[in-house]
Amino acid sequence: MNLREIVRRHQALLILGIGMGLVGAAATLAQPWMLGQLIEAVSLDKSVVWPITFIALFFITDAAMSAGHTYVIGRAGESIVFDARRILGGRLLRSRIPHFARLEHGDIFSRTVSDTSIACLVIAQALAQMVTSVFMLVGGIILMAMLDWLLLLATIGCLGLASVVALLLARQVRVAALKNRENVGAFGSGLQRVLGALTTVKASRAEERETEELARLAQKARRSGIRVTGFSALLTPTMNVGTQLSLAVVISWGMARVATGDMPPADLTSFVMYLFYLVSPLVMLFMSIGQAQQGRAAVQRVLELGAIPQEEEEERAGNPAKRDVREPAATSGSAVSFERVSFGYHEDVPVLREVSFSLPRKGLTAIVGPSGAGKTTTFQLIERFLSPDSGTIRIAGRDIAGLRLGELRSQVGYVEQDAPMMRGTIRENLTYANPSADAADVARALRLASLDSFLGELPQGLDTDLGERGAGLSGGQRQRLAIARTLLQRPDVILLDEVTAHLDSDTEAALRDAMLEAAGECAVLAIAHRLSTIVRADRIIVMEEGRVRATGTHRELIESDEVYRRLAHQQFGAEDALI
Repeated sequence: MNLREIVRRHQALLILGIGMGLVGAAATLAQPWMLGQLIEAVSLDKSVVWPITFIALFFITDAAMSAGHTYVIGRAGESIVFDARRILGGRLLRSRIPHFARLEHGDIFSRTVSDTSIACLVIAQALAQMVTSVFMLVGGIILMAMLDWLLLLATIGCLGLASVVALLLARQVRVAALKNRENVGAFGSGLQRVLGALTTVKASRAEERETEELARLAQKARRSGIRVTGFSALLTPTMNVGTQLSLAVVISWGMARVATGDMPPADLTSFVMYLFYLVSPLVMLFMSIGQAQQGRAAVQRVLELGAIPQEEEEERAGNPAKRDVREPAATSGSAVSFERVSFGYHEDVPVLREVSFSLPRKGLTAIVGPSGAGKTTTFQLIERFLSPDSGTIRIAGRDIAGLRLGELRSQVGYVEQDAPMMRGTIRENLTYANPSADAADVARALRLASLDSFLGELPQGLDTDLGERGAGLSGGQRQRLAIARTLLQRPDVILLDEVTAHLDSDTEAALRDAMLEAAGECAVLAIAHRLSTIVRADRIIVMEEGRVRATGTHRELIESDEVYRRLAHQQFGAEDALI
């Protein structure tokens, strides 16, 4: 993510806004000079029409340019925020799963929503404010030097000391602001953690403990926020002290020089007005520096999140280990094949160890085995959420490392174990993978997933609204809706990860029939701890400790494999194991 490139897209608005600010600043600088001309005209009994006319014109120009500057810079800032959020959101959605899983979701939310606003708006506004403030300061100093350079030296001496202190304070603002953004992100992560498991918190009577923990995180954010406020609050008073001191010196010394005739009264009046006019841009300059320091802290956090590795980067780079490997001829009889595939989340801790198997183009294949055998990891490798350390995975004879992700995932449907749903209607969740599905396809998917009768009982049917994570549906209903969503995609391969985990026996039986019916059209690969779901599978793969230890039908494995026989006896009993 290139924040400079985002800002460059809106540089025309920024330049226009800065230009309007500079014109307004020039009109402001002209006012004391014209006021001096007015005083001189009155003292010499000359016409005051033109001085008054010019002063009024400068007032109007200043007001108009100030309003235009604020609007244009604000619009540019909002446009930059929009682009940053759009790009960052896209990068998060296309990020690699292993890297995304390491991030705290509350902190992601804080960086995407809050930090982008601070980074872009503050930088745009602070940049424009610094340019106009510097112009005002330089122009004011030049005009003050033309009036009286001795008084200018006294003014610079008083304001210079205050400026050094203000710069040191601005640096502290940045350090404190970075810590505050980190603490706010930690609070957001803590809040999301407990809200995502609210029923568990209540059932464990942990409300008080979690409230105290949230209060602790909020207190850290409060303390760092107060620190930012404290340093920021010192900026303006520091400059005010320098201004007041310089004002006292200028007025006392200037009046003494006017009394001796060494300085015209009109020049002293103009000089004092310029001094007053310098106060605002000088204070705004250092406030802008302080804001920019806070913006830099936010920019750092946004860029860190924007640097998350992308699936497209992996896709463009390809698999270096396989670039020079000659592709064998496509194996037309296999929907999915694993060829000596190994994978580990951490070095020296393999999850899969040279796994090899193949699936026919049609039929139901099941994967069973103890927890930690690598079953879900196998599914994530097929979807390329993860990449194997070695070996080859093929879909219809083609190495998936050479397929575009969109093409691969259009061929493979994946139903996750927890069947995530999104806020919206049942129809929106059902057609999520195939928004253009017609009524006949929808009806077919609902029938295969045994949802048609349930939806017929709802007053709003498919247009029934769901809450967060599918609130309003039971666990089994969410599972069946997720299956229907995948069937509507019409993939060549369907991956079912523990889809019967939340179903009662009647619904499981219906879903088992649906799985077999779908298996007549495409390859279905199912993970199942409940063996009753897959006893009629065409083939069962038994995994243990990341290896394939046996393959066969239910009856064959009961007779030949000790691990499968033990699993079957645990669930069916010794007498019923051969169901």
